[in-house]
Amino acid sequence: MSPDSLGSELFALAAAVVAAVLAGPLWHRGRGGRRIAVRAAAVTACLVTAAATALIWVNRQVDTYPTWASLLGSEPATALPVGTGGGAGRGTVTTVTVTGPASGLTLPMYVYLPPGYDRQSATRYPVVEALHGYPGSPVQWFNGLHAATVLDAEIDAGRMAPTVVLFPYQTPDPTLDTECTNLAGGPQTETFLTTDVPAVARARFRVRTDAAGWGLIGYSAGGYCAADLLLRHPGEYAAGAGLSGYATPGIRVGHGAENTEYDDLWRLAHLPVPAVSLYLGCARTDRIPMRDTVALAAAARPPLSVTTAYLGGGGHNMRTWQALAAPAFDWLSTSLGRPIPADPEPAGPAAVRSPAGGR
Repeated sequence: MSPDSLGSELFALAAAVVAAVLAGPLWHRGRGGRRIAVRAAAVTACLVTAAATALIWVNRQVDTYPTWASLLGSEPATALPVGTGGGAGRGTVTTVTVTGPASGLTLPMYVYLPPGYDRQSATRYPVVEALHGYPGSPVQWFNGLHAATVLDAEIDAGRMAPTVVLFPYQTPDPTLDTECTNLAGGPQTETFLTTDVPAVARARFRVRTDAAGWGLIGYSAGGYCAADLLLRHPGEYAAGAGLSGYATPGIRVGHGAENTEYDDLWRLAHLPVPAVSLYLGCARTDRIPMRDTVALAAAARPPLSVTTAYLGGGGHNMRTWQALAAPAFDWLSTSLGRPIPADPEPAGPAAVRSPAGGR
């Protein structure tokens, strides 16, 4: 049983019930110091099991620790999510380790390869980087948002072109919120996501190498990340989709950058506006994302294009992101370049490789 499984939660709940039931008959056992020790042990058992049940429940919601190895401080992603092993009409999810020379970070990453990837050796695919919330991990995309199933369905229905989707970690420490920024004196996560992750994807997989074929998507903190990284790196990405995101990082980046260059409203008001496309979606009842989505849409001006989508109900939760995910992926697919023929193999040592192109 993994620490984010229903089995672990039920086991902890059963232990809490047993501890509470046993506390009654044990309460009056013994005399003097022994009775005090028995009572202390009973109370401790009740508190520990109740706390474990609550913590496992929270972990099931956010998947901060998807494996026991991650809980104990080992590599956070060592096993594939259940039900993402490929098959007829289904994509395949694999894992790679991104060793980042630019950022100095080494983190695992899930990669969704669309149906037919193994058979289409002469094709280069568009790419989307999918960013998770905080606290959380990429596993939440699979366990909570069922990303592999959603992508399979949208591609099969023709609403989305076959696309390689990357699910990187955006923090080396589950307790540290980076908001996909380069923290002063801390992890250089922005560099990891915009330089190291694309470099590994281009080297390991048949993907488009031009910005027209690259996009971003994220929910909650990842929604902020998708919008912010798009605006900051228009040379790397053509489109981004932020679900229940916001306009500012909400953490101290350092040197006041959270109030200037990492504040997307400040950026749109004071810096050149990039020629990219942005999709912003949220529930109308989700106060801060709703406020910031409206503000960002109002602040946008050409050549930036902004599309908004609102849910009448819902909040800042998985149900909202489940409703928003498929339309956002579809929108990204129409905003990015399509799959293209792979570059021909060089004829000899002196051959020059031509750049990928075309939308």
